[in-house]
Amino acid sequence: MEHEYEEQLQEPVSPIGQYFNSSSLCLYIIAVLEFEVAIDDLQVFALLKDIFLPISPRFSSIMVQDKNEEKRWKKVDVNLKDHVKTPIFPKGKSLEFYDKYFHDYLSTISIEQLPQGKPLWEIHIINYPTKNSLGTIIFKLHHALGDGYSLMGALLSCLQRADDPSLPLSFPTLKPSKLEPSNKSIWTKFSCTMSSIFNTASDFGWSVLKSSIIDDDKTPIRSGDDGADFQPISISSIAFSIDHIKDIKSKLGVTMNDVVTGIVFYGTRLYMQEMDSKSKTSNSTALVLLNTRNIEGYQSIDDMLNTKKSKGLWGNKITFLHVPIPKLNETKILNPLDFIHDTHNIINRKKQSLAVALTGTLLEIEGKFRGQAAVAKHIRRTITKSSAVVTNLVGPVQQMSLANHPVKGLYFTLAGGPESLVISIMSYMGELRVSLKTEKDFIDEKRFKSCMQSAFEIIYKTVMEVVSHDTN
Repeated sequence: MEHEYEEQLQEPVSPIGQYFNSSSLCLYIIAVLEFEVAIDDLQVFALLKDIFLPISPRFSSIMVQDKNEEKRWKKVDVNLKDHVKTPIFPKGKSLEFYDKYFHDYLSTISIEQLPQGKPLWEIHIINYPTKNSLGTIIFKLHHALGDGYSLMGALLSCLQRADDPSLPLSFPTLKPSKLEPSNKSIWTKFSCTMSSIFNTASDFGWSVLKSSIIDDDKTPIRSGDDGADFQPISISSIAFSIDHIKDIKSKLGVTMNDVVTGIVFYGTRLYMQEMDSKSKTSNSTALVLLNTRNIEGYQSIDDMLNTKKSKGLWGNKITFLHVPIPKLNETKILNPLDFIHDTHNIINRKKQSLAVALTGTLLEIEGKFRGQAAVAKHIRRTITKSSAVVTNLVGPVQQMSLANHPVKGLYFTLAGGPESLVISIMSYMGELRVSLKTEKDFIDEKRFKSCMQSAFEIIYKTVMEVVSHDTN
C-alpha cells in the first residue's frame, strides 16, 4: 500500500512553490479574459479535460508531505465540477449594476482560500455584460503552481489567433536593443566592472536591510498593517495606448519599461500627494518581481516542460528587486518628465548590479539552514516593509479567441499577499492594461485610477509640447 502511495507522488515542490503556499504566505494569480461576445456553448469541460489539464501534471495534483516530510505533488482524480463556477447574478439589471456586481465578485473570490485537498485552481464563468465585455472568464491559480510566465504560457496554449487559428500568436520582443558599442576601451570596461561591483554591494546591502530592519514610511499606499492579507481588497484596471507610450519613448530616448514604470511611479506619487501632501516625499519602495529566465519570449508548453531541452522553464523562476519610488519635489512638479528620466537612471543603475542574483542565492542558503518556513516569513517581512508590489507580463500582439469567442481584453493581478497595493502591467493588442489590487477602505481606488490617468496625460502632453517647441 505504501509503495502504491509513493508511485502517486511526483516531482518535489520547488522551494518558491513552498514559500507561496505556507502558513506565512498564500499567493494567487488572477487572470481575467474579457470577451467581445456573450459566452455561449463554450464547452468548457471539454476544453479543460482535453487541453488545460494535460498542460501540466500540477493541474491535477495536490501538495502533500512524503515520508521524509518533504512536500511533493501527488496525482489525484479531478472532478471538473468542483473547479468551474458559474455564478448567478440578479436578472434584468442595468449595465452599471452588473459592472459593480462583477467588480465586487472578482474582489471577493480573489482572497478566498482554495481547499488544499483539491488541485489549486478555479475558473469562474461570468455570462453577464459589463462596460468592458459581454462575457468574462476569471482564472484563479495558486502561485505554487507556477509564476506568471508559466501560467500565461498555459493560458495561451488554450487560445488561438482570432484572424487565423493556423498561425501562431506573436509577441513584442523581450530582448533589449544594444545601445552601446561592443568595442569598448579597456578603461571603459574597467569602469563598468568597478561600477557593477559598487552597485552590487550597495544594492544587496540595502536589500538585506529593507528585508529585515528598514520599513517604508506609513503613507496613503502603505497601511503597515501586518494582517493586510486578511482585509477586503478591490481589483480594477485602467488602459493606455501603447502607441502613445512608444511616442514618449522615442522622444525621450528611453525604453518602454522606463516610460511605463515612470508613469506608474508618477501616478502613485500624485495620489499620495492628493491624500496627504507630506507623503509626496516619503521614503517609499516598490518591490518589483522579475523573471529570471534567460529567454527572449514565450516558449511552447512542450519546451517549458521539457527539462532536458529548456532546463525546466515551467515553475516559479522569479526573484524581487527593491526600487525606490522617486520623490515628488517641486522640480518634478514643474517638469514631470524628470520623473521618467529619474526612473530611467534608477533602472539603468540596477542593471549594473548583481544584487538580484545574490538575493536569490541568499534565500537558497537560508532555506537550507533554516528551512522553507523561515524563508516564507522572510519574504512576507520583505513585502510588508515595502509600499507596493509591481509585476508585468507581455501579451500577444494579435487578437486571441477561445473556441470562437474573440478576446477583447486581458489583465491579471496577484492576490493573497500582505501588501496594500499591487500594480500589475500587461500588454495586449496595442493596449497596456494596468490593474490595481488595493486594500479596500484604505486606498481610494477611484482617485488612484484618476491620478494614474492624470500622470499619463500630463507626461504625454508635456512630451508633445516639448517636441512642438523644438520643431518651431
